[in-house]
Amino acid sequence: MERFRFLEHTADVLIEAYGSTLEEAFENAAIAVFEVITDTSKVEPREERVVSTEGTDLENLLYRWIEELLILHDSEGLVVSRAKVLSIEEAGDGYRLEARVWGEPFDESRHEHRTIVKAMTYAQLSIRKEGDRWVVRFVVDI
Repeated sequence: MERFRFLEHTADVLIEAYGSTLEEAFENAAIAVFEVITDTSKVEPREERVVSTEGTDLENLLYRWIEELLILHDSEGLVVSRAKVLSIEEAGDGYRLEARVWGEPFDESRHEHRTIVKAMTYAQLSIRKEGDRWVVRFVVDI
């Protein structure tokens, strides 16, 4: 099953990720972002991080999820090759996400330099259910 794909965009990167569950679609979205940065097949899951975030709605939750991962990348140099979203639940006035990600610090001798992802954006951000799969679409600023 296709996990994600990159769509045509004039200046940035438009990502569409899929999953049989919303959690799986968020996981695949995360890996797609890191695939923009490097070849994730060469990233070993040596280090684990716990990620918790909240959003006012599902779109804001997706934004905050990707933003949290980019903060990990910017602050620690971490590149992620595996993501597991443990839960996405309604919480108060919005949603809460609990996840674990695995990867390692970027190593120039082993990891390919692709494109720097500067930020998550709200451009073309959408989350929808199509038949038996979830589709998330968003643009990252490069």
